[in-house]
Amino acid sequence: MKRRYITVLALLLGVASCKDNEVFEKEMYKNEVSLISSENHNVFQEVVHMTGEEIIGYVAASAGGTLAPTKDLVVGLEEDAEPLKEYNWANFDAAEELYAKLLPQDKYEIMDDKVVIKAGERTGRTMIKLRPEGLSPDSTYFIGLKVVDKSGVEINPKKSTMLYQVSFQNDYASQVNSSMYMMTGVKDDVIPVAANKKLFPLTHNSVRLTAGNELFEPKLANIDKNSMILEIDDSNRVTIRPYKTINVVQLDNDPKYPNIFQVEESFGKKTNVFLLSYQYSVDGGKTYSKMKERVEMQVK
Repeated sequence: MKRRYITVLALLLGVASCKDNEVFEKEMYKNEVSLISSENHNVFQEVVHMTGEEIIGYVAASAGGTLAPTKDLVVGLEEDAEPLKEYNWANFDAAEELYAKLLPQDKYEIMDDKVVIKAGERTGRTMIKLRPEGLSPDSTYFIGLKVVDKSGVEINPKKSTMLYQVSFQNDYASQVNSSMYMMTGVKDDVIPVAANKKLFPLTHNSVRLTAGNELFEPKLANIDKNSMILEIDDSNRVTIRPYKTINVVQLDNDPKYPNIFQVEESFGKKTNVFLLSYQYSVDGGKTYSKMKERVEMQVK
């Protein structure tokens, strides 16, 4: 009798094991589609080097499973603002002044409303045209995206959305890496000054920085009051102009500070250098400070 029970139990365990193996193999071979992004809120960061023209970026998807798909996998691609709402709330709670923003519609174009993973391949992608010129370096920009089933393709629910982050840089500064320059110079022709200045990219040939030895504060009112723009032309001449409310007058009569940009090389190392001469006022023109500056940062 006991032997009969043991035999039945062994058969039941065998059947259960076979079913488990079938489920396991099905999961192993399932070509589930995921958008390629980080684990942190499904963010994918595209770092754009500004050129003054449109720049190409890509959104990519991958197919899971032990083997590559045997037929084309086609999924739809749609814009979706919900992931950004969740991102902002999770990171900044109710502090809306810190919220990341949706990339303005005139700054990009998604070239296709689908992603195709070809048979025998693991990944597919679609192209995005980006126009980052003029974006604020003080904001974080995302395009919210999601994939949807178009032809019976299974989609990984944990990777069905993406926050496509557009960050930018130019030859002089970066929104991603610290662009901290050292300033040394003379104030009002007699006072030696020195400070660290962070430069922010605005367009392919312009940057923003604080004037003189004014303190940088990340509040917009202070940025508007204390900041100026350096615009570099094709011959590396620099034009200095106000960013917002600051008064700035460029001075072009000093051969040591001729308002130029140059790259200096020494012992195999390169250094970005701005030689600047100007006067500025942050109190509506009541008082002016005259500045002669060497602003430099070693680059790779």
